[in-house]
Parts: sequence; structure tokens; C-alpha cells
Amino acid sequence: MSMNQSTSARNVALLAGAIAATAATVGTSILPASAQDAIVQIDGSSTVFPITEAMAEEFQAANEGTAVVVGVSGTGGGFKKFCAGETDISGASRPIKDSEIELCEEAGISFIEVPVAYDALTVVINDENDWASTLTTDQLRTIWEAGAEGEITSWSQVDSGFPDVELALYAPGTDSGTFDYFNEAILEDEEGEELGHRGDYTASEDDNILVLGVQGSEGGIGYFGLAYYLENQDTLTSVGIDEGDGAVFPSSTTVEDGSYTPLSRPIFIYVREDSLDKPEVASFVEFYLADENRGLIGEVGYVPLPQEMYEQGRADVGM
Repeated sequence: MSMNQSTSARNVALLAGAIAATAATVGTSILPASAQDAIVQIDGSSTVFPITEAMAEEFQAANEGTAVVVGVSGTGGGFKKFCAGETDISGASRPIKDSEIELCEEAGISFIEVPVAYDALTVVINDENDWASTLTTDQLRTIWEAGAEGEITSWSQVDSGFPDVELALYAPGTDSGTFDYFNEAILEDEEGEELGHRGDYTASEDDNILVLGVQGSEGGIGYFGLAYYLENQDTLTSVGIDEGDGAVFPSSTTVEDGSYTPLSRPIFIYVREDSLDKPEVASFVEFYLADENRGLIGEVGYVPLPQEMYEQGRADVGM
């Protein structure tokens, strides 16, 4: 078997294992709805999922008889369910789009936007990559823009000082708010025109699939939320981003001080107004925004917002 065939087989095995592992993880984090008296239905962003999952686990432990069911359909997929009236809360790694607002309005769904944390969108490479520990935004654009599809296939084409190692690209699918944010932050020209995102990459709404893809490919590069990098930092390398004033690496410190640009961002939950009439939903949202539960945000790899933003969130939902 050739080295390329061996690597390909290993990647397929890794990705298959990731699917199984993720299914097992989700299966253990959600209580069976049929056994509960009250259910809070949540779906949406894989980036927001670790926060919501942590909140759900603690809330369920303190509220026997209530199930918090958390799905991961991506930001766009979550809004489709939310605006169809299928969920009470939607996690989002970007603000809701005008087209999604129209869907909700057509269905008579009113909602409240609540920022819950800051995230650092993190570019990662395989831990055997010793040549691209920092990248400029121009180099990221060279790798990921639509015009690179089928054309930029080797690291040596990104920079003449990089080796001739095949690029292996892993990124969220088009339903992901992380995909949308990366497009806005990186894939625009100097006039603000959208360059589009190349399509010849391995796409998944499940960030664990992307993690294992980059881990299994010497030339691997991908992007997702900081929490998924922190969980796997022993086997992945985060990339410092140079916007022109030197490379800055993603961390809670660089997000808080504003130096990690342009890839830091707020993330949100959206709450249906009529769902707040259900005691279990109102109690869960209150729990999510409570000062005493703020530590859970840092524990799962995100950066808490300033105090006044949580106070505003509680006021917006009537608490």
C-alpha cells in the first residue's frame, strides 16, 4: 500500500470513528424525553453546543422531571427548526439573517436575541506541521477563497517557503454560523466584495469530525470554535493570525483585550417569546444567564461577556 493510500485509509477510519464517538456522546448527554414531565427543545450551532450542554446537564441535575434536549444542526439548520416552531431555543454563532427573520415572521414566531459568550474562531493545523504556525489573513484567503478550488492544492502554493505537502481542508458546512463568519471576516476583498468559499473540502456540522480530519492529515488545516481546539490541543496546533501588526494566537486574554482580530465574535441563544410562558423554558433561560453559572462558560472554553451584557439579557427576557 502506498503512503497516500495508507493515509487515506487512516482518515476514513478516523472519520468513521468520529461519527460513532459523537453519536455516543450525544446519547449520554440527553435524557430520554419520554421519561420526563417537561421538555425544553434546543437546536442550532455546534459552537454554542458545549455551553448549552454544560448548562443543560447542571440544570437537569437540579430539576428532576425536566429534560433539556440539545441538537446540533448548525446555526442555519437550527433557525429552520426554530422558525418552524419546533424548538424553544436556538443556538447561533452569528446574528440571525434577514431571510431567517422573515421565516419566523411568516410563522408568527417572535423571539429575543441573547448574547451569551465570546468565542475565538480558531484555525488549526496538524501537529506535524512545523511551517505554518502563523498565517496572514491574505494567506488564509489564498487557501480558502472560491478561486482556489482545484488550483491551490499544496502548501508550497500558499507560500514559497512552505513545503510541497498536499493541503487537506476541513471546515464547517454551509448551514454553520462559523462558516458564515469566516466568509465575512476573511473571504472579502479590499472593497468588501465577497470572494466566496471553495467547495473542495471536507465539510461537517460536527466539529469533532473536523478535529479528527486535521489530526489525520499532515497537510491538514481547518477552522472551528476555540473550545474544540482546547479539547484537542495535545494533538492539534492553533495558528496565530497576522492581520498586519504581527501574529496573535486565540485565547481568552486576546479575545478580552480585542487583539485577536478578525476572528473573535459574540455567540447567542435565541428564545421564543411564547416559549417563555412555559415554566421549564423560563427556568432554564434564567439558569443560563445567572451570575452563579457564569463559570461554566469558561470551563468549556469560552469567554464570558461583560457583566452588563448579562444584565441586559436578563432584562430582555423579562427576568
